[in-house]
Amino acid sequence: MIECHYDFIIIGTGAGGGTLAYQLASSGKKILVLERGNFVPKEKANWDTHEVSYKERYRTEEVWYEKDGKVINPLTHYYVGGNTKFYGGALFRFRERDFETVIHQDGISPEWPLKYEDFSPYYDQAEKLYEVHGQRGLDPTEPHTNSNYPFPPVSHEPYIQEINYALKDQGLHPFYLPLAIKLNKVNRHLNNCIRCNTCDGFPCLVDAKADADVNCIRSAITYKNLTLITEAKVVRLYTSASGREVTGVEAEIAGQLQMFSGDIVIVACGAINSAALLLKSANDQHPKGLANSSDLVGRNYMTHNFGVIMSLSTKLNPTIFPKTLAVNDFYWGEEKFSYPMGSVQLLGNVNKDKITAYGPPLMPQFIAESVASHSISWLMITEDLPDYDNRVSVNNNKIFINYTKNNQIAFNYLLNRWTEVLKSITQFQMTKQLSLHIPQNMGMREVAHQCGTCRFGVDPKTSVLDINCRTHDIDNLYIVDGSFFPSSNALNPSLTIMANALRVGDHLLARIK
Repeated sequence: MIECHYDFIIIGTGAGGGTLAYQLASSGKKILVLERGNFVPKEKANWDTHEVSYKERYRTEEVWYEKDGKVINPLTHYYVGGNTKFYGGALFRFRERDFETVIHQDGISPEWPLKYEDFSPYYDQAEKLYEVHGQRGLDPTEPHTNSNYPFPPVSHEPYIQEINYALKDQGLHPFYLPLAIKLNKVNRHLNNCIRCNTCDGFPCLVDAKADADVNCIRSAITYKNLTLITEAKVVRLYTSASGREVTGVEAEIAGQLQMFSGDIVIVACGAINSAALLLKSANDQHPKGLANSSDLVGRNYMTHNFGVIMSLSTKLNPTIFPKTLAVNDFYWGEEKFSYPMGSVQLLGNVNKDKITAYGPPLMPQFIAESVASHSISWLMITEDLPDYDNRVSVNNNKIFINYTKNNQIAFNYLLNRWTEVLKSITQFQMTKQLSLHIPQNMGMREVAHQCGTCRFGVDPKTSVLDINCRTHDIDNLYIVDGSFFPSSNALNPSLTIMANALRVGDHLLARIK
């Protein structure tokens, strides 16, 4: 039984779905937004490092599986705003060359069907919508734009400023991280960011993080034509007898199955769950899963090659908000290694609970606390190349991820190269200190940068979506999360997902007219 009919049904409220809901809300069209989670509760635990980092209070208890059946406890979140509620807010534009064919040491990063110029005006809009703070002209790889960041950069604290100067002395080009936070230094009455030590990886108790919930959904739900239903897990999509349009969206709400219909259905569950939903919705017309005539739904899964280098020093680090600096000097490689390596950026504050959670087992608390107060962490990102056999699949309603890492030579070169840089700048710091640089690779649980499972393109045989992110096989079905990426590049994907959602929103508004 159909509960109600809508002009648009949006499934998911993260960087893609939340941004699209904002874009469509003022159209006057009847819109339903379905979110499997609820709003993040306002509670002291939002800023409790033991609860968030060690006990993983807000992460899903859902279980996925590796190809051999080994359990994956994914580091992902199901709330209004999706993973943007917990992101570090680093919003990068992809470089112009990222949209072209790029030769890597371990393979080829394919050309996108659209170019930087197609996304550029939507990057402008997304940076404004998400209140990005930054400064142009410092990053030698940054793409061309005629607009400044909406807000000035988030300043470095003294310890980070010292590192900034030391990197410059080495001939590098450190720059301010483009951050989506509410730190408006012009209108101080709007300053709800207090630069606390629990930002990156935490929900913000004072709503000072510019995320898809605070900046998009809360505005969208003020429109009477838009309905948000939380704790509504979409379990299946139904099509017409011809298989050419989605006619029903089935969701589990309060233990009961309810059916909704819409002229246009937009899936934005994240690259893994969006692919899984299409695969779970297989029917006679789509025996391999919806929109899967190409057999590419779920394939080419990418999530970046991640690594963390923790610099431990005898010098006390009093920094409260360290996530303000990045370096892209090795993004396209260097003379000794001519292939792309990737990006480097500071992570949020290291605390004893993170050390306990990710460090050696049974580490005493006093040691973890001492390590945390004398260290700083760097995030390394190298491109994860698309691989047909790296895929998301569904078996007996369970999600499986078959994934083999690639591009590891470039990744390890970046880790070693940055370790060399860190060792070299120690002598330039104001006080010479003994330092230790400890690399750590990320595992299968790290799915924050998931993308690529329903790539877009012009050929239905080699892509799932067209250039407007409509499925080739089903006329009224769209996907607006990171699924559409043909390549992962080596930068945080959030801003590109947001910009694309705004771009697709313009297309949908034109289509519905």
